[in-house]
Amino acid sequence: MKTCIALLRAVNVGGTGKLPMSELKAMCEAEGFVQVQTYIASGNVVFQSKLPVANIIEALEKRLAAYAGKTVGVIVRTTEEMKAVLAGNPFLEAEPNRTVVIFLPNKPPSDTLDRLRGLKHETVKLGARELYVHYPDGQGASKLVIPAAAAGTARNMNTVSKLVEIATATA
Repeated sequence: MKTCIALLRAVNVGGTGKLPMSELKAMCEAEGFVQVQTYIASGNVVFQSKLPVANIIEALEKRLAAYAGKTVGVIVRTTEEMKAVLAGNPFLEAEPNRTVVIFLPNKPPSDTLDRLRGLKHETVKLGARELYVHYPDGQGASKLVIPAAAAGTARNMNTVSKLVEIATATA
């Protein structure tokens, strides 16, 4: 079995709506995932599964659509992939709550940085299937628009670090 981290898009932040983490945990367990743990009420769940990642995504998206009545995006990373995201942080000197990783389903388009709008003091760097964004003035003050992030979901580095910690302990 491999340990995976599923990141749900727009949960409990207004987009898709409220999803109690107890419901998310129950959905994962109903799919046969084991050692299921959620982390904060923003759609983060760590678990073990024998299924290929594509099947995990398909199963969770199907259950979430039935629950929410609309599509809920799911991005999955293995423990090793999430460790690589953490290690790849280009903003190690920045406050972790002001550095965000936007997890994408695929590699960011090559023109991602050219298509940014509203860039002021922020810095954006490309990862393998992520975008790293440093918001020195805070994310709430930013007017930055990243078109490539539309299908992604963001977590700050504190959350990424905690998810790696949970996943490593689960393995």
